Formats: sequence, structure tokens, C-alpha cells
Amino acid sequence: MKCPHDPFQEQRKAAPIQTCDFQGETVPMILRHADLRAACKDWKTFSSDAPFRVPIPSEEELRRVRQLPIEADPPEQTEWRKIVEPFFKRARAPEVIESVEKLFEEMLDLAFESKSIEIVRDFALPVQSRALTYLLDVPESEGEVWTSWGIHVFKDGEDGEQKGMVLENYLQEKFDAAEKNPGDDFFSALTKVTFQDRPLTRDEMTGFANLAFAGGRDTVIHTIASIFSYFAEHPEALKCLKGEPKRIVAASEEFFRVVTPLTHIGRVCPVTTDVHGHEVKPKGRVSMCWSSANNDETVFDSPEEIRLDRKPNPHVAFGFGAHLCLGAPHARLLVRTLIEKLSERVSSIEIIECEEKIETEQSYERSVGYESLVIAMNQH
Repeated sequence: MKCPHDPFQEQRKAAPIQTCDFQGETVPMILRHADLRAACKDWKTFSSDAPFRVPIPSEEELRRVRQLPIEADPPEQTEWRKIVEPFFKRARAPEVIESVEKLFEEMLDLAFESKSIEIVRDFALPVQSRALTYLLDVPESEGEVWTSWGIHVFKDGEDGEQKGMVLENYLQEKFDAAEKNPGDDFFSALTKVTFQDRPLTRDEMTGFANLAFAGGRDTVIHTIASIFSYFAEHPEALKCLKGEPKRIVAASEEFFRVVTPLTHIGRVCPVTTDVHGHEVKPKGRVSMCWSSANNDETVFDSPEEIRLDRKPNPHVAFGFGAHLCLGAPHARLLVRTLIEKLSERVSSIEIIECEEKIETEQSYERSVGYESLVIAMNQH
């Protein structure tokens, strides 16, 4: 049986790549776990120094600045990353962990008060937005503004260019305010920090902030929704996880592996490159197909099965190599806390309505989460 999250199964067994047309460009998708990890480490051949072209589809029409540090290569990428890493490491701080726990308690209380709740926009979206305020060290009220932007800051129900300008204008207002009255928050830090003995340009500040809001947003939201869906179908799993921190950690990693909402990401070849028999012209793109690698049967036993106790679990849902996702500790904190609170407080979940989110491209279709998921929950 073909896993709905793994449309690459047959091709991966037959060949190391699959080609797909994206925006008129034929792109080889690297499918196998070992090949993908090797390519991620070879940043000179498979470069991220390609503004707007790292996401697939590319985003030239959605934003005007390079996202940092993801659209850069070492050694500069390493220096860029150090600028904002302290904020993303806050996910390990006791006060942030406590805030996230209280947030989930509050959101579950609200859900219990209603007969039903739509998880994607009424639970996961505000959780993601409000939790991000703890990382960036800004007032939690800002989360209401960020929630209003929807599931994706560029692609949620409005013209993408217009939505990009909403984010752009918001960021410029925050940087203006931070320059006049600096504090300890994310925006202030970007106005005060230096890179190679010079202040950041306003475009560089914007590039960091753009990624902070666009990256890890819809991916976290769809992962949360998928977890609710799983436990609706497997209520016994919640009982097994209750009071078991180590099992909850293992379960979290398995959800990241199986859901993998970000199917792939792009790299650009600076020169003509042979990618497993496919010639990529200079400045041509290659896809790092995380979702296929996370189902590689030579690495994961019965990858189509969700095994909440899977060990080892060397998934690449957060990427691999120098560009390992900055937000991984934050995503892990959210998912661990969600599972912990569900196992403590929820006896059963009923799905009332659902609409899957299907990513449709020229050579594959893949389920990446939910457009909508209406559920009812019963307390212990």
C-alpha cells in the first residue's frame, strides 16, 4: 500500500532521483536518505546562496529581500546564523517552557468549553503565533497580529505580493520603533548587532525577520493538526504516553518524520552538475526531498507505519548539515508539550469534519496536513 505521505516510494526504489517541473524548470528531486544527506553537506556543489530560489516554488514575486541565514552558504552563513541563534535557543529556557505549557493548558480549556473546535485556524495557528512571541521576547499581544496573517504569511487566501507587503510594512514599523527605543527583543537585537564589524543594513534585518515569520509557520501548524488526527484514530496511544516523558520525545520525532509538511527545499548548482545521471545547468536547481528520505525503507523499517517508539529515528524533517532548521528546538517543544497535555487531559478525540491539504505537482500528489480539521474532545 502506498503511504499517502510518500508518493515517491516506487521511484525511490527504482532510481535515486525523480524529475519534476517547477515553474517551467525541470528539477531533479533527490529521493534517498544517504544521497540527500551527502548533498546537504556538499554546499559548494549544492548552494543555498540563491536569493528567492531556495523555496520551491521560488518566491521572487512574494518578497524583495534574501532570507537569512537560510539563503547563504558557509562561512558567511555560519556568521549570519550566530546573530539570531540565541533567540531560537530560548526554546530550552525554563521560562519559555513554562509559558508554552500554560499556553496549551489555556487553549485546551477553551476547546473543552466548546462542543467542537476547528484545529488548524482556531487552535494551531494561535498556538504557533503566541509561542513565537516567547522566542522573540516581544509582548504576547503581538501574537494576535501574527495570527491575523493566516497559515502562510505569503499564500493564505490573498494576493501573495500584497501579503508580502503587509509583512514588510509591519517589520519596518518594528525596526523604526526599536531604533528609537531599543530593548532586549528580536527586533531591537537586529538593529544593534554587527556583522563583520559593521551594522546590519535594513534589508538584512528584514531578511532575518522575514524568515522568522515565514519559516516554520505552516509546517508547525500542519504537524499539530496531524497529531490531533492520529490520536483521534488511536486513543489507546494517549494512554500509553501519559506520564512517560521519554516515550513522548520518541513519539514527537516519529510525528516529525511521518508528517514532514515541508516536502522539499531547493539548492542551486553554480556550475554544470551531474545529479545521479541528470545534468543540471549552471544556476539550475536541485530538490532536497525530505519527505522521500524520511520514508527510505533502507533506513526506516516499515516506514509507512507510525511507530511512536521508533528508535533510532534519523529523520531529516528539520533538514541536515549547515542549514539544520533554526526553529527545530521550538517545534520540538511545541509538539512535546502538546502530546504531554493531551495525554494528561484528553480521553478521546472525535473527528467531525476534515479536509486534507494536498500538495499537487506535475509528477506527484502528497498529503501535507489539513486545510480544516473540526474535532470534539472528551476530558478524563
